[in-house]
Amino acid sequence: MHMLPTLRMHNETEIPRLGFGTLNLTSTREDTKTNADAVAQTVGTAIEVGYRHIDTAQMYGNERGVGIALADSGLARDELFVTSKLGNGNHHPDDVRRSFDETLDKLGLDFLDLFLMHWPLPTLYDGDFVSTWSAMADLVTEGRLRSVGVSNFQSQHLERVIDATGVVPTVNQIEVHPYFHNNEVLTTCARHDIAVEAWSPLGKGAVLDDAVLTAIADAHEKSAAQVVLRWHLQHGRVAIPKSTRRARMSENSAVFDFELTSDDMQAIDALDRGNEGRRGPNPDTFDWIPGPGATRP
Repeated sequence: MHMLPTLRMHNETEIPRLGFGTLNLTSTREDTKTNADAVAQTVGTAIEVGYRHIDTAQMYGNERGVGIALADSGLARDELFVTSKLGNGNHHPDDVRRSFDETLDKLGLDFLDLFLMHWPLPTLYDGDFVSTWSAMADLVTEGRLRSVGVSNFQSQHLERVIDATGVVPTVNQIEVHPYFHNNEVLTTCARHDIAVEAWSPLGKGAVLDDAVLTAIADAHEKSAAQVVLRWHLQHGRVAIPKSTRRARMSENSAVFDFELTSDDMQAIDALDRGNEGRRGPNPDTFDWIPGPGATRP
């Protein structure tokens, strides 16, 4: 895993095809020393296993713990690809810059490889996510950010920011898995050469007992999770699985030594349930902003 295959994005930077997700590594998202130490241990284990692409977010409340793990790894900065995401409460342009500075400080980094707008929030901020996007794009020109992208953007959200600013996101990190292909968004991303990252690529575990997947897994002597991750890779996506167990981390990374057949791919493609297969919030209506006593979605 030390030489992970990469995907070249339209800005000519490369992103590892497999990343390590850090959502909900602890029972709360509070930025406490206890949580930071726990996150550092888990992310440190992932780095030991071989992950070099680490995905965090301001709203995860764990950037400080991720930063400890990065520092403790002893790896050179150019051996790591680190992503964070703009919190939903930080969409005003001034808050973009302030929170980005805080993210770099918590992570202990001089620059970030990728910064994503976590959600478009079209029902908040008077529907203005374009000024947010412009402020994020400015960070690239200043040299502290290598690539800027989005997360959970629908087709109309993508078209709007591109038309308004001329800046095309390098990445759209979205929900996509065998039960929910998100085809309209995939088509829009392909048209603009936007790399697609799959968050919760295993459908929050919902797909792993599917008879089609287990049969394909048995045929390849792999797990259903490995088959699904391989399916993502063969469709040209980046996958961001998460686990707190070392054995599962290793299993999820062992997806580069086999290949699914065209029949396998077609059988998995046929599992799509359309919008009924969605497991996460709908980006058209999602409006959660964390605050004191807020319950996470």
